[in-house]
Amino acid sequence: MNPQCARCGKIVYPTEKVSCLDKNWHKGCFHCEVCKMTLNMKNYKGYDKKPYCNAHYPKTSFTIVADTPENLRLRQQSELQSQVKYKKDFEESKGRGFSIVSDTPEMQRLRRTQEQISNAKYHEDFERARGRGGTPGLDDHSMERYHLTVSSCRSQRVYRALYDYAAQDHDEVSFRDGDVIVNAQPIDEGWMYGTVQRTGKSGMLPANYVESCN
Repeated sequence: MNPQCARCGKIVYPTEKVSCLDKNWHKGCFHCEVCKMTLNMKNYKGYDKKPYCNAHYPKTSFTIVADTPENLRLRQQSELQSQVKYKKDFEESKGRGFSIVSDTPEMQRLRRTQEQISNAKYHEDFERARGRGGTPGLDDHSMERYHLTVSSCRSQRVYRALYDYAAQDHDEVSFRDGDVIVNAQPIDEGWMYGTVQRTGKSGMLPANYVESCN
């Protein structure tokens, strides 16, 4: 006995029968449930024992998402949105007095400039206090260091550092505010060569960072 077609319910004869999805179909009835496109055994996709074309095959949900180009694009878009939100929050926090500053070369340069300005301000206050016969806010250790510096300056023809300076090149020498510079020799406009008495190291140094003790 010939079976019935799963689509139209009519008798299916062997010459026109398609057996698939545990059912029998007429060749013309074996089509996509959505667009009605006629299918065959090579191009159909079965879902819930019904035939579908590739375009209308029901999408199933998975808990593990494959790294398809579309999913990668969506993830990148999400990361970009997160970065934009972080930047917005960062700008708002700066307005409230907070800052997250990375230690970039530019920030290091600005920090050195600020330190030099602070040193210059301190020297200005120091000179004013010295004119009044005192020293501004120095503890016992700083007072001892200051008197030793003055004594060294008076005993020989040397220079005293006005500010801290960090060597910027291999032929330069670093020193601190108040260090004594001996054997100082002018090299050209703005630079001189000398030895830091505290460290014993010699090298080039900016002339506007020191003053003669004599």
